[in-house]
Amino acid sequence: MAEGILRRKAMERNLNIEVDSCGFESYHVSDTPDPRAIRAAAQMGTDISKHRARLFTAADFVNFDQIYVMDQSHYSQALRLGGNDDNRRKVEYLLNVVYPGQNREVKDPWYHNFSAFEAVYRELDLACEAIVNNLELK
Repeated sequence: MAEGILRRKAMERNLNIEVDSCGFESYHVSDTPDPRAIRAAAQMGTDISKHRARLFTAADFVNFDQIYVMDQSHYSQALRLGGNDDNRRKVEYLLNVVYPGQNREVKDPWYHNFSAFEAVYRELDLACEAIVNNLELK
């Protein structure tokens, strides 16, 4: 959902940025988003139905200036793949853009009902709004 939200917000503000998302679970490669995530995003005007999962790789440190993660596990895995301090400095908890330094995790809605996906969407929307606001200031 975060990729779709950030991509939409950047496009609405004519920001020329590249947005992508990925994960750390190989068994999800090429999967579409959870139908509940697609539905929650669509209700808020964000189409994520065409997204396909891919794995995070060390090449992402070359291709992107900033890498946002959702939780401590992703943070640790990204740091491990970073290989050097310059790459590791690119890694940040997504919610730190809203709650600086708190390292809050985005709760995984997968084990919950649809309302959990709606709540996560709203949380991600706040973070993505902060990101585009910060980019507009640069």
